Amino acid sequence: MNLDFQEHQHWMARSIELAASAGNAGEVPVGAIIVNSDGVVIAEGENRRERDRDPTAHAEIVAMRAAGVYLNSWHLDRCTLYVTLEPCPMCAGAILAARVGLLVYGADDAKTGSVRTVLNIPDSAASYHKLTVIGGILESTCRQQLQDWFKSKRI
Repeated sequence: MNLDFQEHQHWMARSIELAASAGNAGEVPVGAIIVNSDGVVIAEGENRRERDRDPTAHAEIVAMRAAGVYLNSWHLDRCTLYVTLEPCPMCAGAILAARVGLLVYGADDAKTGSVRTVLNIPDSAASYHKLTVIGGILESTCRQQLQDWFKSKRI
């Protein structure tokens, strides 16, 4: 799970592609992938709340559900989750519940970021799992993608 910076950028770029797909479908553009300890993508997710009419269908949740099916286990401790936006409280809790080994995210979320920005759920007393976190990978690209999408909705 100790990938180098270029590998993190590579996987985040794939997450950005998924985010673009979500945005094109009318969803907030957030994408996520899960990579196993062998460096193989085992699951992908993009925001699907509008399409699925499901308030829990955030990119991270969609990807973790698929990874659980792929692994036939809810334990994702040997996996890395890449997501374009810092997880919200729901997703941060699910990431901890799944025992994700490493979380890598792009842009901080000044409104609901619950890993470092607004709250720090992984390091709180409520956390029973030690989560390693790397933030800011391709941050400007991730942030611009979100800003452009929201700007297009306001026109």
